[in-house]
Amino acid sequence: MTENITSVGGGNRQEAGVSALKGRTGAGTPAETRGKTTIADGVVAKIAGMAAREVPGIFSLGAGMARAFGAMRERVPGAGGGGAVTRGVKVEVGEREAAVDLDVVVEYGVSIVDVAGGVRTNVISAVERMTGLEVVEVNIAVDDVHLPDEGEEPGEGRVR
Repeated sequence: MTENITSVGGGNRQEAGVSALKGRTGAGTPAETRGKTTIADGVVAKIAGMAAREVPGIFSLGAGMARAFGAMRERVPGAGGGGAVTRGVKVEVGEREAAVDLDVVVEYGVSIVDVAGGVRTNVISAVERMTGLEVVEVNIAVDDVHLPDEGEEPGEGRVR
């Protein structure tokens, strides 16, 4: 494979054929280009879920029924309570791009527009930084508002 490189130096324009290293293997190629990395949807979902929960004003993730079933599942020994991080998170991961859908519950009194903007910023930053994937969209569905006098279920809500 030959790549044309155009260089401009001292007013003279020169074209040179340069052998491209991209896609080659062996000792002469950079280590980061040797092999293929795949990232599972669940990995991106965990990153997005953690990043969304870090934003002030988010009480929890997941629609009402998903939160209820998740809270029950966490109480049953051996039932796999690890799904709490990805509850309310759906992702589609391609080779170079990812899309994220979130179901959230916000705290009463916060600006939903500001919280949604903060969630988008935090999720996009975390996923792109940790995976190298381009996040093309973060869709947010606000399913509920948590009122101050509502009780919290164990294992639900923000870690304070």
